[in-house]
Amino acid sequence: MGYLIDAFEPAFMQRALLGGLIAVIATSLVGTWVVLRGLAFLGDALAHGIIPGVALATLWGFSPIIGAFAAALLMSGVVSVISSRTEVRDETAIGLLFVGMLSVGIVIVSKAPSFAANVTSLLFGDILGVTAGDIRTQVIVTAVVALAIVGLHRPFLALAFNRTKATTLGMRPGLTQAALLGLLAMSIVASFQAIGTLLVFGLLVGPPATASLLVRRIPSIMFLSMLLGSVCVVAGLVVSFHYGTAGGATISGFSVALFFVVFIGRETANYLQRQQSPSPDLGLQPEGPLADVPF
Repeated sequence: MGYLIDAFEPAFMQRALLGGLIAVIATSLVGTWVVLRGLAFLGDALAHGIIPGVALATLWGFSPIIGAFAAALLMSGVVSVISSRTEVRDETAIGLLFVGMLSVGIVIVSKAPSFAANVTSLLFGDILGVTAGDIRTQVIVTAVVALAIVGLHRPFLALAFNRTKATTLGMRPGLTQAALLGLLAMSIVASFQAIGTLLVFGLLVGPPATASLLVRRIPSIMFLSMLLGSVCVVAGLVVSFHYGTAGGATISGFSVALFFVVFIGRETANYLQRQQSPSPDLGLQPEGPLADVPF
């Protein structure tokens, strides 16, 4: 127990823990729909696509959160326009914008030597450097995300299972999709300062995907995802404190590793159950021409 308590005695570790737990709430709520809708590639692309917005905001003296949110909204909006008004598939549009936004971000960073020192924290986060102001911003963004997720539950549910049915019910799937992309952008913005743009994807998809292996109901997936994500945050920070590893990367690594542990454990349990419970022999034998056919 002392091993755990010692890690969270410093004030900066307490802020890191609080910032990580708030990030888990936002990413679990939105990440559940990302996993159910199969939007993991879009989530990854958005996480990388905010780099030019953050770089420009930092160079021009604005809040990086404003730049990140603007870049994420721009990217999600362009994806929606391209996929709805052309024959280009969503995956193609996302891939093009992913590479394009990342390239612009790298060009901006390479042309601004004064920004080079912040590249590591931008890409991989600095959870140990989370401030009280960062936490306040996270709380506000997470509260908005939570309220929107609750209010838009039925439209999201209809869109996840049948877009045509959602249209029939008058739920306007186009606007629902845009709202989901906006919330995805907000959850990434609420988390990138702690986890980093390259690693926020681990929290966005890892805990919800793991939870979906264990439970089926959407509220249960969200709640269990928060619990699993919280465990990853605590474990990652403890390991980071005692062994000097990068905090954001350690947290993200735990969230991905947990998925494979649960997956292997579930498959092993299913295999053992099948071995112990063979199919009952009902004594039915095929007759006629099928009598000699092996089954």
